[in-house]
Amino acid sequence: MRLLALLLLCLALPVQAEGFLTRLLNKPVPGGVAVVPLGDGPQRPQARYQGKPVLVVKEDGKRWIAVVGIPLSVKPGRQSLEADGRELSFTVGSKRYKEQHITLKNKEQVNPSPANLRRIEREMEEQTRAYRTFSPGTPSNLLFDKPVNGPLSSRFGVRRFFNGEERNPHAGLDFAVPAGTPIKSPAAGKVILIGDYFFNGKTVFVDHGQGLISMFCHLSKVEVRLGQQLPRGGVIGRVGATGRATGPHMHWNVSLNDARVDPAIFIGAFEP
Repeated sequence: MRLLALLLLCLALPVQAEGFLTRLLNKPVPGGVAVVPLGDGPQRPQARYQGKPVLVVKEDGKRWIAVVGIPLSVKPGRQSLEADGRELSFTVGSKRYKEQHITLKNKEQVNPSPANLRRIEREMEEQTRAYRTFSPGTPSNLLFDKPVNGPLSSRFGVRRFFNGEERNPHAGLDFAVPAGTPIKSPAAGKVILIGDYFFNGKTVFVDHGQGLISMFCHLSKVEVRLGQQLPRGGVIGRVGATGRATGPHMHWNVSLNDARVDPAIFIGAFEP
């Protein structure tokens, strides 16, 4: 009888259902996103993961949540973040990523010369600074629009081999669309970097707020200026094949707290 009474009491207690953002974004795997509840206090909590500030938003107008980007390098298991002096934990699951083998005629794009290696190093430093931008604004939306309408040709996290040699995993999504297709911002944001890089070609970085950054590369044409405020759906540029690309396509990165994460999570197209 005591066990039955306890069971009935548990059933009578209110259950806090997951909110929309948690259902959409909580994909805690390497290269994914963890949503960690922070309570319902009156002030926005301050959260940090691996020493870097984390996106914090209010879900359903009720509770604060931390939206944490998990680097691909993180091993499955327990992770923790700090929020207003408290240590909160979450668990990272496992995910197996596929392989992709690419043949490039330009051998310099596989094993660059010393001069190009110095250029690549300078460009990586510039882009890393952009990825580490953390502005105070709240993103206009976390359910993103697709930057282009077209099929995916390469998913995030794929282990890439160029001419048989393994290189960094694919850090974004590729869409198979023709050259000249307009690329639209998936959320409102500010243009924080424009460049023409060895690997990425013509590139634009857009800051959506609180460390949520989009990067678009291989463009044929850039149609924004540095510092420009973009509305959701604002045109950034045109699809191309500049940099290390085998043909026209749209490459899109999403970064959270300086961790490149799967953009498919933000458009409801994540594959476990």
